[in-house]
Amino acid sequence: MPEKHMRALRIWLGSIVFLIIAMILVGGATRLTESGLSITEWQLVMGAVPPLSDADWEKAFEAYKQIPQYTEINRGMSLDAFKTIYWWEWTHRFLGRLIGVAFLVPFIAFWIAGYIPRVLLPRLIGLFVLGGLQGAIGWYMVKSGLAERTSVSQYRLMVHFGLAIAILGYTLWLLFDLGVRSHLRRNFGAVTWVAGLVLGLIFLQLLSGALVAGLDAGHGYNSWPLIDGAFIPDGLDAASPWYLNLFENGLAVQFNHRMLGYAVVLATLAQSIWLAVRRASPPIIGTSLTLAVLSLLQATLGVWTLLLVVPIELGLAHQAGAILVFATALYHLWLTRHVPMGASEAHTAARA
Repeated sequence: MPEKHMRALRIWLGSIVFLIIAMILVGGATRLTESGLSITEWQLVMGAVPPLSDADWEKAFEAYKQIPQYTEINRGMSLDAFKTIYWWEWTHRFLGRLIGVAFLVPFIAFWIAGYIPRVLLPRLIGLFVLGGLQGAIGWYMVKSGLAERTSVSQYRLMVHFGLAIAILGYTLWLLFDLGVRSHLRRNFGAVTWVAGLVLGLIFLQLLSGALVAGLDAGHGYNSWPLIDGAFIPDGLDAASPWYLNLFENGLAVQFNHRMLGYAVVLATLAQSIWLAVRRASPPIIGTSLTLAVLSLLQATLGVWTLLLVVPIELGLAHQAGAILVFATALYHLWLTRHVPMGASEAHTAARA
């Protein structure tokens, strides 16, 4: 691929990554401010235009007044207060539309100009399909809070957030792969498998965090290291059948999130030590150490956020930290398969 083409594609995909991260963080703010149900309909084109007149604002407010969140929690809310939550949700949806346009228009231009290699074309089409699916799941999530609930389903929130992280990871992987020659790609080995398991554990922790947000579980049991007066508190099995505790018991969900956080820190530290003992290449050891440090800082930030009962600034910082930890783990995994070979290894690969 010509350097000019590769540089243009990198700038494009890098911009998409930036927009995805911005959308995830705005989505976090939307959840923290309980703004996600302020827009009660989905209009793909016309919905991009916010209310422009007093009559438009009154119409939107009247629609919000019909759902349980208003009648049971926010009854008596002023129009100005409604505008605040409306703008959070509108911005979140606007970013989704912007990402679609920022992807599709350059994609068509690059395709026509011959910038996109044949092997990359189906991967980019797949990315666009995932983006459309994410929009549909987002509306499916919002619908769960418009009839019988005062908030969205934590299950649908977890799926929506998980897919957002997966799309981010997929886009990053495409970005990492740009310009990499095929002979630098290595087979899966122990180092790659371990990196993949650590990444999977981090992704599981992110899904756990989505459940915490969905149940507002961070607003209770705001002590550390004990939770409700014990390291392993009573009430973890309060729901029946037992598996519902994993998703619907606020105490159990917060406990699991804490335990997974400890597991991530220990796993990243153990990985770094193991790689050092194996005398892995410096880039791989370096990213593993970076990941371990970031995981420890993220856990510390999580404790701080919990103790202060999740102020929006710390809540968003914690979410941003989670994204950074995930991206670092993903890059570390990518390196284990694409790290430059030594001269003897390259000679062997060339003969194969």
